[in-house]
Amino acid sequence: MNKRQTALERADELKSRVRDYIDVKDTIPRGMAHSERVKAAEKKKRILEILGGTEEDWQDYKWQLKHRVSDIETLTKLIALDHEEIEAVEKIAEKFRWSISPYYLSLIDDDNKYDPIKLQSIPMRAELMEEGLSDPMAEEYTNPAGAITRRYPDRVIINVTNQCAMYCRHCQRRRNIGSDDHHTPRVKLEESISYIKANPEIRDVLVTGGDALLLADATLDWLLGELHAIRSVDYVRLGSRVLVTMPQRITDNLIQILKKYPPLFINTQFNHPKELTPEAKEACDKLANAGISLGNQAVLLNGINNDKYVMRLLNQELLKFRVRPYYIFQAKRVLGTTHFRTSVDDGIEIMEHLRGYTSGMAIPTYIINAPQGNGKTPIAPQYLISRGKESIKIRTWEGKVFDYPNRPTRDIKTFF
Repeated sequence: MNKRQTALERADELKSRVRDYIDVKDTIPRGMAHSERVKAAEKKKRILEILGGTEEDWQDYKWQLKHRVSDIETLTKLIALDHEEIEAVEKIAEKFRWSISPYYLSLIDDDNKYDPIKLQSIPMRAELMEEGLSDPMAEEYTNPAGAITRRYPDRVIINVTNQCAMYCRHCQRRRNIGSDDHHTPRVKLEESISYIKANPEIRDVLVTGGDALLLADATLDWLLGELHAIRSVDYVRLGSRVLVTMPQRITDNLIQILKKYPPLFINTQFNHPKELTPEAKEACDKLANAGISLGNQAVLLNGINNDKYVMRLLNQELLKFRVRPYYIFQAKRVLGTTHFRTSVDDGIEIMEHLRGYTSGMAIPTYIINAPQGNGKTPIAPQYLISRGKESIKIRTWEGKVFDYPNRPTRDIKTFF
């Protein structure tokens, strides 16, 4: 058999390995699909009529924020809910706050009771299950000063607000949502900055909340300027989901502010391909064109993305938006959210069907947050089978097993 024939047979074998995905990927709803755009446009028109808004209003993030839907009367005018779902929303509202931006609401498919947008945004009866913890990350015990959370030697979090464009039903910090929106007082932010200055080993600062990009432009400008001026801080990261839930927030003025403080990174949270819409792409493009690196931290959610094909499509579509898949998080044991938790087996299966089946750029790291704030722990399928003195045994993404040389490292000087 000649080399070309061998290559052709191998190519056929590889094509067969991806055929199952090719057969199903077009059945997965995605925000860039024409059919989804038509549905969203119709829903948007109805929302504007009910809320008394204009197209100009729709593009204004302040209008989106002011008109978040947070009462059952308005909600039932905008999406179809059955009697049991309405009762659930009313019951959950007594215990947990909920709110949805008009934009994100427009993406809900009324014809699908288990629509992934709906599941992430509309309260459901399962939230009343008395399982989980209010603070599984023990953030209250990792707060050395101001609004700081510190879990690692060289990096910290600054929690700057409890406000979000939408209160996701799987939120890890739902204990902070309370009954109203408030930003962290300036005095606490100043205390946080002083702590970072006093601890020069801190080189990486994550500004989050809530949603970091819901701070006022002037406050963001001041805070980023203060952090940028600390010589020991190498870079700043912003945690924000507005790219997903309210992309109108990415204004030209915001871009001009963010451009002043490189290197700057934004990590967001797209959880399903349906969230990757033309509006979200425009927001991502603005940021990427301004030199801001974008990463995605998906949460593995039962009934939403715990599917090897959905997650593969999500990560491939993210790269088209110039967003690098960064993490897949195992959902935390947060009170009122445990119905979203999956088995770790689900996550490992997803990773098995990413490695080798798609570009390495489309493969995030699967992470479990160790209990009580003990840090991120990467979880992966086992590719190292055994270790010997001079060789190891490895398993490839296809399940093939090989011996691989692993002799002790020799001092480089011995080669001279």
